[in-house]
Amino acid sequence: MQIAVLPGDGIGKEVTAQAVRVLQTVLGKDAEFTEGLIGRAAVKAAGKPLPDETFELAKRCDAILFGAVGGPGDESGPRNLRPGLGLLTLRRELKLYANFRPAFLFPELIGASSLKPELVEGLDLMILRELNGDIYYGEPRGISVGADGRRQGVNTMRYSEPEIERIAHTGFKAARKRKKKLCSVDKANVLETMQLWRETVATVGKQYPDVELRHLFVDAACMELLRSPRQFDVIVAPNMFGDILSDAAAMLTGSIGMLPSASVGEGSKGLYEPVHGSAPDIEGRNIANPLAAILSAAMLLRFSFSRENEAATIERAVRSVLAAGYRTADILQPGTKNLGTTAMGDAVVAALQRA
Repeated sequence: MQIAVLPGDGIGKEVTAQAVRVLQTVLGKDAEFTEGLIGRAAVKAAGKPLPDETFELAKRCDAILFGAVGGPGDESGPRNLRPGLGLLTLRRELKLYANFRPAFLFPELIGASSLKPELVEGLDLMILRELNGDIYYGEPRGISVGADGRRQGVNTMRYSEPEIERIAHTGFKAARKRKKKLCSVDKANVLETMQLWRETVATVGKQYPDVELRHLFVDAACMELLRSPRQFDVIVAPNMFGDILSDAAAMLTGSIGMLPSASVGEGSKGLYEPVHGSAPDIEGRNIANPLAAILSAAMLLRFSFSRENEAATIERAVRSVLAAGYRTADILQPGTKNLGTTAMGDAVVAALQRA
């Protein structure tokens, strides 16, 4: 197995290091890891957020383990030098159009969730975010000066029928393997792009009569997700709405530090990353939660290599560590022990060695 490791910036470097340790423990000599630059670190070293060497590494490797990119002030700089552009380019150029974000609540963290225990007990849902279209990539875009001499900004929400069809098929197939319930999120009452989304998802749904299809406007979906999250099984959403919904869902699990993700396309190659950002305010303090990165490594084994046994072993190791009362600062509860980033990685590795 050839795995590209792109730690990026901030706590991305810290949590990715622990995920690599876990994979090395599980895979031994079966995997080779090669590190590359991306994001702010790449701009500083190579003058752009995705150097050619990193892109070639990503293309030739079997899977990509990613950390986080960015830092304060990045949004005000030239767009071609913004750290996030490196990740967006990888997603688009590698055609990683389906982003799986599981929101699963470990029973040991039920008291850490933002919602009452009776609302989140047994929580297990999947948010499927379309990743190659929408306002993130639509043209025209940019900031210009209008006829009145004032600046104006333009971004374009754009989807083609084939783009919607492929993510809809992915969503229905995922629901078939779970509870056979799919909720499609849009804003069809306002946006023509979202009218096309709803119509296309409904048409694709006719090929999956065994899956219950439901449509929700994004504002209603946000309220329902926070009011009664267990009603959902698989949620499929456009790029921007999926980004927002999945970050909100992270808090149901106790912390955004618990939410892994897998970005995949038509082949077996995928990009695996924790949903949290670079968190520059805690960088270098050894307090970041590495569990989302470690759980992303489990998704890497499952999605790119079909190694279900090893993936499940990692997930069991994480649960055993939580059951033993170990926590990082973001999920600390009364009666539990606060571990730093490295120590939490140590605990998971030790659990794997005992398995």
